[in-house]
Amino acid sequence: MRGNAIMRQAAVAMLALAGAFAGHDARSQSAAAPTQVTPAGSGFSGVYGQVPADQVEFLSTPEHILSAVASGAPSLVWEALEHGEKIECLNCIAPVAALLYDANAKTREIAAWWLRRRVVGVFGPGEVYQQTVQTLQSNSNPVLRAYAANALGEFFVTPGIAACAAAAVGDSDPGVRAAAATALGRLNDDGSGALGQAMGDSNPTVSLAALESSARINSYSAIASISALGANPNAFVRRRAMEVLDALDAVDTVLIVSLEALHDKDAGVRAAACHALGTFGNSAVVSVLQQLSQNDPDPFVRDEAQIALRRL
Repeated sequence: MRGNAIMRQAAVAMLALAGAFAGHDARSQSAAAPTQVTPAGSGFSGVYGQVPADQVEFLSTPEHILSAVASGAPSLVWEALEHGEKIECLNCIAPVAALLYDANAKTREIAAWWLRRRVVGVFGPGEVYQQTVQTLQSNSNPVLRAYAANALGEFFVTPGIAACAAAAVGDSDPGVRAAAATALGRLNDDGSGALGQAMGDSNPTVSLAALESSARINSYSAIASISALGANPNAFVRRRAMEVLDALDAVDTVLIVSLEALHDKDAGVRAAACHALGTFGNSAVVSVLQQLSQNDPDPFVRDEAQIALRRL
């Protein structure tokens, strides 16, 4: 009897506890009900609507932006510019533009990000954008030319394409050529064939930068420029070429990729080529992959060949 009473008391306690949790959940759901925050008007409410001021991120003032830039502290600069995305400050443009040539890559990137959002003061004749193009074209310092190419890529506007294309194939400094090739990828443009030419650069850094950009561009079509890199003396370039052909599903290059898989001296290149053959899905390469899976001296290549066979 006593045991039954204890069980009844426990059951009552559990029901009470369940009721308490249910009530708490209901109150929590009620408290979490969405608030209308549609922006309206101007100023604070135009950005955040009815969100309480203590529940939103702060907006940088022009004074805060100028102070952060003057401090030279990267984290302060990043914070001030990120929170000042919609702040129009003509007096801030020149100091922020100077950051396009800062030694810190992240600072350069966010400076370009902030500048490209300005309504006035950046894209007019003789203003920041045009100055950046001129720096890439004619500045005597290759570091500054490379930084200018970086900035043009981050501005996301088309007038810089021609300047970057020219620099990618014609600048005397490989660092500038590589930066310009990277910028073309950011601009989603091959620079009227400049990327393909840059892939054949004697400097592997330039070739790799051009390859990376070709993989980023929508519907990149100069596949022959990539497949030609099978003859490049640098193994890293050859491997990346196989990987890009794989990513682009360049099925028409199956013969060239098969030859790389069979004969390249670098195991990494052969493995990348095997993976690409699996992606292409052409059953004509079954014998090639079987041969590699059984006879390649590198176990990783043999494994990649076996995996590729299973994907056909």
